[in-house]
Amino acid sequence: MPLLSAYLLVSHGSRDPRPQAALEQLAELLTARLEHFSGVQKSGSVRCRAHQVVVASLPLVGTACLELATLPLHQQIIEFGKQAVAVGFRHLQVLPLFLLPGMHVMEDIPAEVALAQKALGSNLKIHLRPHIGTHPNLGRLLVTNGADAPADARILLSHGTRRSGGNQSVEAVADQLNAVPAYWSISPSLEERVQELVNAAIGKIEIIPYFLFAGGITDAIAQEVEQLQQQFPAVQLSLAEPIGASAFLADLIWELTVDGEIGAGE
Repeated sequence: MPLLSAYLLVSHGSRDPRPQAALEQLAELLTARLEHFSGVQKSGSVRCRAHQVVVASLPLVGTACLELATLPLHQQIIEFGKQAVAVGFRHLQVLPLFLLPGMHVMEDIPAEVALAQKALGSNLKIHLRPHIGTHPNLGRLLVTNGADAPADARILLSHGTRRSGGNQSVEAVADQLNAVPAYWSISPSLEERVQELVNAAIGKIEIIPYFLFAGGITDAIAQEVEQLQQQFPAVQLSLAEPIGASAFLADLIWELTVDGEIGAGE
C-alpha cells in the first residue's frame, strides 16, 4: 500500500542530548515500520539534530522540538512540510510525543500547527494526531522495562500536570501495573509515597519512571531514589528504566496514525 503522508514526531526539546538521540532512533524505527506497511524501501535519509528540520526520504519521517530549538515549532513544520510537498506528499501526520494532556498538548502545539497550516495553505493538509500518552497499551512498555520485577509495591512516577483531569492517564497506567501514582511536580510526591509504603511495612518498592526518554529529570529521580534509600534503610528501593525508543513504541505511534494515513486517500 503506498504511503500518502509524511510523518513528524514532536518532542518537548531539551538541552540534554540524550532525548534527541532517542528521538532520532525512534524516527528510524518508525521509518522501518512504514517501510514494512508500504513495501517501500528507504533510498536514503537526511537525519535531524535537535535544532534542525529532520527529513528522511521515502518514507518521509521527521522530528521537531516545541522548545529550545533554533526555529519556533510552526516554522519547523513549515520547512519540513515544504520538503514533503516537494517529494509528492499532500498530507502530514503530526504526532506529539507527550505523555500528559498539559498546556503543551492542549494549547501550544495546536496553535503552532494552525500557524503552519495557514502558511502552507492547500499544498499540504496537516493532521494533528492524539499525543502518545493516549494509547491504551503504553503501560505494556513499562512492564518490558522491568516493572514486572519482584516487588511488594510499585510507584509509578510521572511529571504530573495541574490541568484538571490531566493525570487520569497516569492513574490508568498505574492501575495496569498494580502501582500507586506519584508526581515529580505536584503532590503526592515520590517521597510521600515511599513514606506511606514504609509506614505500611512494605519491604521492596519498585519505582517506575513514567517518562519517554532518559534525561535531566530521570537523572534527578535516580539521585532522589539514592537519597530515599539512605533515608529509609529498612526498605529496598529499585528504579526501572524510562520507556525509551523501541520498535514497540514505533508500533504504538503507527497505530495512532494509521487511520489518518488511510483516510488521507479518501
